[in-house]
Amino acid sequence: MTRPRIRVAAYVIRNLVVPELLVFDHVDMPEAGTQVPAGGVESGEGLEAAVLREVAEETGLLTATVVRRIAVEDKPHPDSGLPRRTSFFYVQAPADTLDAWEHQVHGDGEDDGLTFACRFLSLPLTQPLADDQDAWLGRVDPRWTTVTGDNQRSG
Repeated sequence: MTRPRIRVAAYVIRNLVVPELLVFDHVDMPEAGTQVPAGGVESGEGLEAAVLREVAEETGLLTATVVRRIAVEDKPHPDSGLPRRTSFFYVQAPADTLDAWEHQVHGDGEDDGLTFACRFLSLPLTQPLADDQDAWLGRVDPRWTTVTGDNQRSG
């Protein structure tokens, strides 16, 4: 049995008039869909350090703080089918964070050189994120469960 790849994902929330979730799209790969910062944990790296590193690498945001871990999901990769275990974290962004920006990824990973269009979306979301990354938002606050049409997703 293959050991799962250990990953983290960040629900970066900015609280203004309504709570907002930081998401991004690949500028040159729109088919990748709208996502939250996420990625693999490096050898010897703690989960909280990994989630803050992923937020910084994928969005350039350096002022986020971890509030708490909200879920652990065992789910195979959507393309390869390989096992992965993702810890989802509730992360706070300062209220004065920009509304939207583009960020070029720098690092050792496969995203190096990609440009991501980052923005905040009001919660609850009206459309699910790529790979159902929004599935656990309701664990942070039940009012944040994604609403799609007449159905509410459970978390």
